[in-house]
Amino acid sequence: MSLIEDLNWRYATKKMNGTMIPQEKLDYILEAARMAPSSSGLQQYKIIVISDKGLLERIKRVAYNQSQVTECSHLLVFAAWDEYTDQRVSTVFNYTMDQRDLPYSTMDDYKTTILNLFSSRGKEWEAHHAAKQSYISFAMAIAAAAEQKIDATPIEGFDSDTLDELLKLTHSGYKSTVILPLGYRDAENDWLLDMKKVRTPRESFITEMTLEDIVDLEDLSRK
Repeated sequence: MSLIEDLNWRYATKKMNGTMIPQEKLDYILEAARMAPSSSGLQQYKIIVISDKGLLERIKRVAYNQSQVTECSHLLVFAAWDEYTDQRVSTVFNYTMDQRDLPYSTMDDYKTTILNLFSSRGKEWEAHHAAKQSYISFAMAIAAAAEQKIDATPIEGFDSDTLDELLKLTHSGYKSTVILPLGYRDAENDWLLDMKKVRTPRESFITEMTLEDIVDLEDLSRK
């Protein structure tokens, strides 16, 4: 039950105190994010780690002046592929085959299948798909931070185009998707700290279904 206890401990910290987190804890969080699963094992994203205060000040301006950006120890910027290309997919698959001591051709049929499937849906869909994969890694980082008793605040509220320009991601093949300040809560000044954690009740959040439930719904739709 320790993971559940850690997730109950964490909250979206609104004020951080600027204390730097130990390198070993940062490395642990980053490794958890690196080990996250991804569609076809492609890891269509990367993480940019920022602790430079001057750069954080500039990022704060494009993140609607949210104070955690500059009060944190480190800011993680998740950035995902802007599209799927033969070269990108081949690079990942070939590396995987090298690590498994298998010929590159092992993945040829599968590579062709996914590239044909993805390309038929357009570049906007591809970018959105890759961004969703980065959120899996993002969630793992949040859980690992809670385990290490490091505060983390998920932030989607920022101008991604401006941030991409600032971090020289524009034309790099990557687009920023979400950012995560890591640090320690300012217990005296964070209004959210003592608030009760609220989540959707289990009975509303979880629905168990059977084949009979689906058949019933289909029968109703015909009436």
